[in-house]
Amino acid sequence: MRKLLAGIGTLTALLLAGTANAQSTVKVGVIMSFSGQFADAAAQMDNGIKLYVKQHGDTVAGKKIEIIRKDTGGIAPDVAKRLAQELIVRDKADILAGFTLTPNALAAADVSAEAKKFMVVMNAATSIITTKSPYMARTSVTTPMLNETLGQWAFKSGGIKKAYTMVSDYGPGQDAEEGFTRGFKDAGGEIIGSVRFPVANPDFAAFVQRGKDLNPDGLYIWVPGGAQPAAVGKALAERGVDLKKTKVIGQDALTDDSALKSMGDASIGIITVANYDYTHDSAMNKDYVKQFNAEYGRNPDFFSVGAYDGMALIYEALKKTGGKADGDSLIAAAKGTKWESPRGPMAIDPDTRDVVENVYIRRVEKVDGHLQNVEFDKVENVKDPVKARMKN
Repeated sequence: MRKLLAGIGTLTALLLAGTANAQSTVKVGVIMSFSGQFADAAAQMDNGIKLYVKQHGDTVAGKKIEIIRKDTGGIAPDVAKRLAQELIVRDKADILAGFTLTPNALAAADVSAEAKKFMVVMNAATSIITTKSPYMARTSVTTPMLNETLGQWAFKSGGIKKAYTMVSDYGPGQDAEEGFTRGFKDAGGEIIGSVRFPVANPDFAAFVQRGKDLNPDGLYIWVPGGAQPAAVGKALAERGVDLKKTKVIGQDALTDDSALKSMGDASIGIITVANYDYTHDSAMNKDYVKQFNAEYGRNPDFFSVGAYDGMALIYEALKKTGGKADGDSLIAAAKGTKWESPRGPMAIDPDTRDVVENVYIRRVEKVDGHLQNVEFDKVENVKDPVKARMKN
C-alpha cells in the first residue's frame, strides 16, 4: 500500500482516479476469494454476476459495463484493502463489488469511504459492515436477519417454548446464537442451556446428548458448511433424537445440498431459515434456475443470488443516474431502490443502505424420492434488526 501511494496523498490519488475514467465505460472491480477454501462460494457469486450480464446485456444507460476481477485468496483484509486501492488508482474502477467475507469487506470499506466510491456487498453478512462507508449498500442478507427471525418464529409459530443452543465458537456462530437467543427470548421463549464447540470439531455426539438430556422442545444448531452438517446429522441419529418430538432448527447451511446428501433420511424434519433456495416457487426463480443450470451445470445458491442481485442494484442505480458513476450519485440512486429477484421482492433501506427481503422457513422433506428443503412459511420485508435498534 505504501509503495502504491508513495509521494501522493491517499485521498487525492483516489479522488483524482475517478475523473480519469473513460466516459463510455463503467468499471466494476470485483474483489472475492477466487482461490483457497472459499473459492466455490466465489465461483457461485461470479456465476451470478455473469448470468445477470448475459441476461441484461453489458450496456446500461449508454455505458459499457466492464468487470475487473481480483482475488484475495481467502480471509485477507490487508490484501482486500490493497486490491481496492489498486482497482481505483490503477484500473480506474468506478464501483467496488463482491466481498465473500466480512473481514475483507470491512477493509475495503475504508477505501470506499475515502475515495467516495459506490460499493456493493454481495455476500458478507455481519450487520455492521454497511455502517463503515456511507457509499456502501448490501444485496445479500445479515446474520441477525435470519437468526432473530428464526428465534421469533420458533416461539410464535414453531411450538418451541424451551430451546437448547449449540454453535461453533467463532464470530459467525456467536453472532447467529446471539441473534436467535434475542429473537427467541424477546418473543417469550426460554433458553435452558447452551454450548459452544471448536469450529473444527468432528464429533458432536456428546454435545447432542447433553442437549437431549435437558429435554428441550427444540435444539438450535449453527455450524458452518462443509462436513460439519453431516457430522451433526450422524450425532442426532446415533443419540436417538426424535425430530417429531424435539425440533432441530438452524440456519440454511445446516441442510444445504451437500449436507442432505451426507445426512440422508436423518435430515427429514430439520427446520432451517434462509433468504433463498433454488426450490423457491416462483416463475422468475424457475427460469433463473433453468438458465443457471444450462450455463454452469449446477443449481444456484444464496451466494449466487446475492451477486446476481448486486448486479441488478448496480444496473438500476445507473439507470436512475443516467450513467453517472460517481459515488454520491450512485448511492443516492441506490437508496430505496426496489426490484424483483429470483428470491422474491427486494429493496434497499434508504436509511441503512441494507437489504430488505423475505425470510423463508423451510423443512427437509422427501419430494419425488429426493431430499430437499421445502418452504412452508415466510416473514415478509425483513430488515436488519440490529440497525433497527440502533435507529431507535
